[in-house]
Amino acid sequence: MSQQPAGGPKRGLPPILFILMGLGALWGLQSQLPKLLGWRPSLPTVSGVNSMLPGGSGAGGNLAAQFPPQQSVPAGTTITIDGSTSMVLINQALKAAFLQAYPGTVVNTSATGSDNGIQALLGGSVTLAALSRPLTAEEQQRGLVAVPVAKDRIAIVVGIDNPFRRGLSSNQLVQIFSGKITNWATFGGADRTIRVLNRPSVSGTHKAFQSVVLGGKNFGTTPNIKTLVRDATTPMLQQLGVDGIGYATYGQVADQRTVRVLAIDGSTPEADAYPFQRPLFYAYRQPADPAVKAFLGLALSEEGKTRISTSIKGP
Repeated sequence: MSQQPAGGPKRGLPPILFILMGLGALWGLQSQLPKLLGWRPSLPTVSGVNSMLPGGSGAGGNLAAQFPPQQSVPAGTTITIDGSTSMVLINQALKAAFLQAYPGTVVNTSATGSDNGIQALLGGSVTLAALSRPLTAEEQQRGLVAVPVAKDRIAIVVGIDNPFRRGLSSNQLVQIFSGKITNWATFGGADRTIRVLNRPSVSGTHKAFQSVVLGGKNFGTTPNIKTLVRDATTPMLQQLGVDGIGYATYGQVADQRTVRVLAIDGSTPEADAYPFQRPLFYAYRQPADPAVKAFLGLALSEEGKTRISTSIKGP
């Protein structure tokens, strides 16, 4: 039988105190871990804004709440917009609405292509860039934010006198624009070379077509594929003739009498099932200034949505 040391037994700390001391140490370590590991809290990014629909929510929150309609705008406020040719009609519709809602303001619009609009925005020469493609990660890192304002359809067009009267499948269209099929006779048309009219690379519609239609692959380089020098729809339509094929935003060709819009996979652009759809955006530099807030507030309002819808679909 063991003996207790002289002076009587020594009592240790109660077990509950050891538990509390351990928890306290863990709590202190937890509070220091971020500093020890170099961790920083992650902040919401603006990349999610590109996937939002008007009035929707995402990384940037509810757009309508971020850009409420302004009760008034100072006289002399000037807004300058440049960018996608696909948004010419939308620009004009919103310009008319803005000038009507806020007398004494000025809205100037140009359409030199999405890429040129972005460069002008980065350079500070425009208030907003009209885009028919999402922003790249690099453009977002440079402080740009894209706000979606509409959904558009890319229409495939031929001249009214082209004897080809059928539609095409998505796969056939890929083969045409990649240069693998070069004769209309392949699809039951006339024995003529398919003259492909491609938009320049500065065009947002060019990039959207490459992404949505070609699945990210490059356009073909065969002799029958011609890249236009200028991103303009009317000159392209004028060159279609009896053997050409091209593409444009549907709103720009829906009422044209010199061209025909081809059905793709059995659907025309009016149908919900039409395969070639893409969002349209206005981009601004952070932080949004009062002019940006006023214009986007109108664009995202019920009045703005009605004006945009009418401009895309026609009266």
